[in-house]
Amino acid sequence: MGSRVDLTAAAAELLARLEARHGPLMFHQSGGCCDGSSPMCFPAGDFVTSEADIRLATLTGEGFTPIEFWMSTAQYAYWKHTHLTVDVVAGRGSGFSVEAPEGVRFLIRSRLMTEEELIEYDLL
Repeated sequence: MGSRVDLTAAAAELLARLEARHGPLMFHQSGGCCDGSSPMCFPAGDFVTSEADIRLATLTGEGFTPIEFWMSTAQYAYWKHTHLTVDVVAGRGSGFSVEAPEGVRFLIRSRLMTEEELIEYDLL
């Protein structure tokens, strides 16, 4: 199975630098407004997940340990037919996400899944 969530090269490079500073990391994507609709990056375990969240992927790359990507189940109901890519852009994000002091923020780029992906994830 492929991954439902990918990283751009820029996001992977930033994650390696952030892990060197903060230790292992995790992402959570909520369905909130404003910064709450951006993927939030925390030291692993700092955001407590529950049955109200679903683990969509474990992101891997050079220079950092595997990073779990979580989403609220309510948001997943809207986004389950999309493939997500974590990217990074200039600009200030949330004060709670570890990249905020870097002058950049993570964001999600999405596309509808292909028919093959929908079959692979049992969404048809």
